[in-house]
Parts: sequence; structure tokens; C-alpha cells
Amino acid sequence: MKAENMTKLQFDSLSVNESYARGAAAAFLARYDPTVPQLADIKTAVSEAVTNCIVHAYPDHIGPVVMSIAVYPGREVHITVSDKGVGIPDIPQAMEPLFTTGNPEERSGLGFAVMQSFMDKVKVTSRPGKGTKVLLIKRLAQRE
Repeated sequence: MKAENMTKLQFDSLSVNESYARGAAAAFLARYDPTVPQLADIKTAVSEAVTNCIVHAYPDHIGPVVMSIAVYPGREVHITVSDKGVGIPDIPQAMEPLFTTGNPEERSGLGFAVMQSFMDKVKVTSRPGKGTKVLLIKRLAQRE
């Protein structure tokens, strides 16, 4: 299946860039006239995915985060957020609600659960020492 439209951007894993990624996703998808709740869901999932890169992928330095957005026929949106950070050794464990490798006083361990609750599908691939890729999929309903 070929994308009807796509964009790709790269930014540093700085916390100030989380809002940039969220806003860029919303701006790119605005032409598809999503509902306000759909756009809020996507922005929340993007925020969680990017925050995971910032907090977990590069715990002791700044590294690159790449976000790509593609819209396929049927208004199916694919957003990929990837890094070249430390990777995730046990993806099923990492996706368990309340599991975190960060400071439990600062991190709730709900990032993947939040992404899953707002998107139709979330797929995570990772290799320790090589990085992680999170694919977020959501079909935009037709507006009446």
C-alpha cells in the first residue's frame, strides 16, 4: 500500500522538542480534517512516544529522534517515532502498565498503555544498543 502523503523530521532528544513533534503532527494532519478528539488522541500518543525517546533512549546524552507521518488510503495514519538509543531488552515487559526503567518517583510507567488507549494499533520494535521504533496507527473517521 502506497502512502498518499508523508513527511519526516528529525530533532534532538530535548524535552522542549516534545511539543514541537506534537504540533508538527497536528499541523500535518490538519488537512485531513480530523475530529478534535481524534487529533487530541494522536497528539497525546506522539507526546508519549517522543517523551520515551527523551527519557529512556538517551538517559545520559542528547541523541536524534526521527518522526515520520504517512497517510494511506482510507485515511489510515501511520506515525513512526524512532531513536538510536539504548533499546529495549524486553518489549512485552516494557509495555506492561506501571513498568518503568526510570525513576519511579518521576515516571508512572504508563507511556505505552497511554499510546495503546489512544491509537488503533501500537507496534514496538527494538534492539538493545541499536534503538527503538514505535509505530502508531489510527484510522481517521470520515467527517459528516
